[in-house]
Amino acid sequence: MLAEGGDTNPVLPDTAELVVGSIAFAIVLILVGKLFVPKIQATLAERTKAIEGGLAKAEEAQKEAQQTLDQYQAKLKEAQRDATRQAEEAREQGNQIIAQMKEQAQAEARRIVEAAHAQIEADKQQAVAALRAEIGALSVELAGRVVGESLEDTARQSRVVDRFLEELEGRAGHREQITS
Repeated sequence: MLAEGGDTNPVLPDTAELVVGSIAFAIVLILVGKLFVPKIQATLAERTKAIEGGLAKAEEAQKEAQQTLDQYQAKLKEAQRDATRQAEEAREQGNQIIAQMKEQAQAEARRIVEAAHAQIEADKQQAVAALRAEIGALSVELAGRVVGESLEDTARQSRVVDRFLEELEGRAGHREQITS
């Protein structure tokens, strides 16, 4: 409403339109406020609860994951300790087995050496007996030729052989004392 010239302002609406528009706006505002706002608020509340529930679940899952990780790490450390302990036990058992095998080998070597000494001694005794018999036979035959009679009698033959061998052993012992 401009000054008295009667021209109306094109920017300002007509009063009747303004009243009808305001009433319609109030009706729409009341309808939106009564029908749509509670539904929108309920939807927003559900979404808020869902988001908060999701966050709580995520935090709980994260805590469980951390606990599982801690348990895994503890088990891993325990497994490493067990592996180290088992390796040490295996090393100790290996050392014990090696020591036992060495001891057994040494015992076997001693047994073999003792058996060899016994065999050598037996062979020596057998050789001495064979040599005595051979020397005895030769000495009986030689004595028989020197004396000119047969020394067929076994008792006489063994006495002569024993005497002869004793003399030989006495001479050998005397020579060893001289060389010592």
